[in-house]
Amino acid sequence: MAVRLFEDKEHANSYWKYRISPSEELIDKVLQFHRSNKNSSNDLAVDVGCGSGQGTLLLAPHFTRVVGLDISPAQLEVGRKHVKVANISFRESPAEELPFEDGSIDLVTTMSAFHWFDRSRFLQEAHRVLKPHGCLAILNYTMDMELSYGDCSETLNHICKEFYAALQPFRSPYLGSSPFELYKKTYDSLQYLVKEWQDIFWVRKPVSVSGYIGMVKSFSTFQTLLKKDPEEARRLSQDTERRLLHAMGVTSSETEVIMGVKYFYFLAYKPGND
Repeated sequence: MAVRLFEDKEHANSYWKYRISPSEELIDKVLQFHRSNKNSSNDLAVDVGCGSGQGTLLLAPHFTRVVGLDISPAQLEVGRKHVKVANISFRESPAEELPFEDGSIDLVTTMSAFHWFDRSRFLQEAHRVLKPHGCLAILNYTMDMELSYGDCSETLNHICKEFYAALQPFRSPYLGSSPFELYKKTYDSLQYLVKEWQDIFWVRKPVSVSGYIGMVKSFSTFQTLLKKDPEEARRLSQDTERRLLHAMGVTSSETEVIMGVKYFYFLAYKPGND
């Protein structure tokens, strides 16, 4: 990877516990696109930048073999601990040097990691290892999650926006002004004839307030603040949690809300040899 983050053991454990993964409905969109090519096969899928393997796990029922790749030994250790599925394995590897033979992979995915890669090198590697007619799937979500609870959803989301705004100064300059624009620009420049772009795909799931706070604390922006000013990071997260609970009229941080996460993605076929 061009940028190395999420690598200490405590952060890797937090990543597994709190990070969201694509829904089965979103994975189904990827699989429908993959299967729409009559020349596709389901032998090997590779999830690049897999972290602790939440997304990797969703691919297992659909392929003979699934490999999760990540640069972080700590993330892979957590993945091996929690993802005990016979056809899934994990390997340490940078995204720009995929350890596979030319034309050997049916599906290459990267879920919320592409923005950290040396993107042109990764795309070259993905092209190299994909089979003719193989599928490339690149997914990400925006940071502006929405919370719903009773009649106070608007207040909750105002509090959340203030939380995100406080973390914005700690955003990595490598990401540019907008990951969304970065992904869209990559899609527009991709020289594959068959490709698909989706601006918005909502994933909604119940989470506890503490789970929501834990997820935001796993973001690179919060981790950067935590390293720079641990006291301020703790104050910010605790204050946000307190304000959310007060707005909801509850005292337990295990109270559940509905969290909406806005994904965007693009899919493409590698051209065949015919």
